[in-house]
Amino acid sequence: MTVVHIVGGGLAGSEAAWQVAGRGVDVVLHEMRPVRPTDAHHTDGLAELVCSNSFRSDDHEHNAVGLLHEEMRRAGSLIMKCADAHALPAGGALAVDRDAFSQAVTQAIESHERITIAREEVAGLPPADWENVIIATGPLTSPALADAIQKLTGEDSLAFFDAIAPIVHADSIDMDIVWAQSRYDKPGPAGTGADYLNCPMTEDEYNAFIDALLSAPLHEFKDWEKVPYFDGCLPIEVMAERGRETLRHGPMKPVGLTNPRDPETKPYAIVQLRQDNALGTLWNMVGFQTKMRYGVQTEIFRKIPGLQNAQFARLGGLHRNTFINSPKVLSADLTLRADPRLRFAGQVTGVEGYVESAAMGLLAGRFAAAKARGESITPPPATTAFGGLLAHITGGHLEAEAYSGARSFQPMNVNFGLLPTVEIKKPEGLTGRWRGPEKAKAKKKATTTRALADLAGWL
Repeated sequence: MTVVHIVGGGLAGSEAAWQVAGRGVDVVLHEMRPVRPTDAHHTDGLAELVCSNSFRSDDHEHNAVGLLHEEMRRAGSLIMKCADAHALPAGGALAVDRDAFSQAVTQAIESHERITIAREEVAGLPPADWENVIIATGPLTSPALADAIQKLTGEDSLAFFDAIAPIVHADSIDMDIVWAQSRYDKPGPAGTGADYLNCPMTEDEYNAFIDALLSAPLHEFKDWEKVPYFDGCLPIEVMAERGRETLRHGPMKPVGLTNPRDPETKPYAIVQLRQDNALGTLWNMVGFQTKMRYGVQTEIFRKIPGLQNAQFARLGGLHRNTFINSPKVLSADLTLRADPRLRFAGQVTGVEGYVESAAMGLLAGRFAAAKARGESITPPPATTAFGGLLAHITGGHLEAEAYSGARSFQPMNVNFGLLPTVEIKKPEGLTGRWRGPEKAKAKKKATTTRALADLAGWL
């Protein structure tokens, strides 16, 4: 039985090591700290939380990240076990004592008889005699390893910063205002000629929108987090600063589009949404990467006609990060197509958030252990939070090449839009249309109930 080598001792790497060792397979966990420090870490502890101490909502019945928490607990997650043991009061969220949490993970890994910790940097690709490897190096992957991965996978398969546009849940878009049409009705290689959703703006609405952008507070980043601006991915507020009409001649240009409800009136500007996943449940705001603070983004983007009730699966951002173009380079078991002995896990795969990163570590660990034991590998059902995340990064995301020739894959948090929709019945005795908060709550509960039932069979 081969040893599994894991590169990176963050949340994903620690979880992967725990899962592999728990299946009777020996592990060497390679962590470069303190031999080589990073700009973000302060200790040499495993699973150190470098940003917030919150794992977000713990409501497993009505929240997607809470569902992921519960799936991880049921799958024997070390990260969730230590988080629960060192939880702090945080209302409906799960927050942890960051130092005690890291110490607990470190102690558990150090004391496991099948895990060896090697404090060293893996510079470049892992040695050829490592037959079963998990790379879980996160957003601060060492330059030598990042360069080696880029050479192996291709120039455009590794990114070093996020240029994230917001993503909207399809069922929160007002289709009485929005219409489907591609610019000049061009279908593109994978389209129909009605591949975008279009939100029209009058001149007054556009000017009010620009005013809001120009006065919006921005995220403040540490020096190591900052990224350079490129003309192809400027934040929308930076474009607005270059002139009031800049956005009208950029991502909000109204040319080649006709509102079928008012064909005689030409919109002054148009915000376009592009389908983001194969399920059609998520739609990307084209060209809307931003450094605005999250709360302000929600307020300003709901000024756009058709998005007044928008629910966001992801808000915009622009910051330093290292992640691979997973839909292009990874197989469904997280192995690298160019070198199947290498398996990726954590934030480097293009998931966003502590729990999502740890969840990919959990799956990678189970897959690697199965390989070492000569067992078949079965991905989790697509109806689970595990399966939804995995399917999205390994094939569910729709690349923009079909429309514009640009790479569009960006990191994603877990959300209900990644799971297949579930049909629910209207309560008996209810007359008229059933909509609003009560229906949304019932749909979430039905989705999580199905997920946990399907997870039980997979486990």
